[in-house]
Amino acid sequence: MSNTVLLEASQLSRYFGGKTAVDNVSFSVNQGEVVGFLGPNGAGKSTTMRMLTGNLAPDHGEIRVNGIDLLDKPGQAKAHIGYLPETPPLYKELTVREFLRFCARLNQIDAKQQSNAVDTAMDRCGLTAVSQRLIGNLSKGFQQRVGIAQAIIHSPAVVILDEPTSGLDPIQIREIRQLIRDIADEHSVILSTHILPEVQMLCDRVQIISQGQLLFNDTIDNLSLQMQAHTLLVEFEQPLAADFLRQVDGVTSVETLHLQCHRLHYRPDKNPTQALLSRAVSDNWRLTSLIPEQRSLEDVFMKIIQKEETDV
Repeated sequence: MSNTVLLEASQLSRYFGGKTAVDNVSFSVNQGEVVGFLGPNGAGKSTTMRMLTGNLAPDHGEIRVNGIDLLDKPGQAKAHIGYLPETPPLYKELTVREFLRFCARLNQIDAKQQSNAVDTAMDRCGLTAVSQRLIGNLSKGFQQRVGIAQAIIHSPAVVILDEPTSGLDPIQIREIRQLIRDIADEHSVILSTHILPEVQMLCDRVQIISQGQLLFNDTIDNLSLQMQAHTLLVEFEQPLAADFLRQVDGVTSVETLHLQCHRLHYRPDKNPTQALLSRAVSDNWRLTSLIPEQRSLEDVFMKIIQKEETDV
C-alpha cells in the first residue's frame, strides 16, 4: 500500500434545515487502500458519499481528489472519481459494449483510446464473454459488474462503491469481492456497506459514522483488537470448583456455565492462559478445552454506536 493520499476530506459539515446531517468529518484515503464506510440508517453516511462524489456541496469543509479541490475545480476533480450508486445507472436496452462505449465518451476518453478502455474494463470485470448481450438480460451479478466497469473505465484515482454486493447470491458476492480487491491494486476504494463480514474480508481500514460524527477511523487490525473479549472458555473432564480458577493469576472473575465448564474474565494486560495451563498440569485438573472468546464485529459496531448515544 502506498502513502500517496488520493482523497482527503477536511472538516466536512452539511445541514438540512435545522438538522446536522454531517458534523465536522475528516479523513483521508491512500492509494491501494480499501476503506469500509459503516453507519446505521440516518447516520450521515449517504450524505457524506454524495459530498465525496461531488453530487452535494458541503456547507463547510474541503474535499481534495488526487490533489485537486473538488469545490474549486469540480470538472477536473470528478475526472479522478469513479462511482457506483447502490442502484447501478444502467441503460438496459443497450448491450454491455454499447453502454461502456457510451460511458467512455461521457468520461471524455480520447476517441482513439475508447475501444481499448472498453476492452480493458470488460476484461477486468469479467464481462468479455457477455459483451454483445443486452444488459437487461443479464443476471443481477453481471449487471453489478457492468456498474463497476463504468466506474473504472476512465482509470480514476478513487472508486466509490455504494452497497456493491446488495441483493447478490453467495457466489456472485464472492466474485464481486475479489473484483474489488483487484481494483484496489491500482485505485483507492471507498466501500459503503451494511454487511459487516464484508468489511473484515475486504477492507484495510474502517470508518464508522453515527449521528453525523465519525466515531471510529482505524485499521482493520486495530478493530480486531477491539473484538477481543478478554474471556476464556474452559472445560474439564470432571467438575472443578470455581474457587480454584479464581486463584489463577490474572483471572478477575469466574462465570460457571455448568459444573465442568466456566468462563474466565481477565484483565486486558494479564492473559492467564499460561498460568492456567501450568496449574492444570500440576494439579491434574484434566483440562479438555480452552477457547479464547471474541466479540463479533457486530458487537463492536453496536458498542461504538451505543457509546455515542449514551454520551449524547
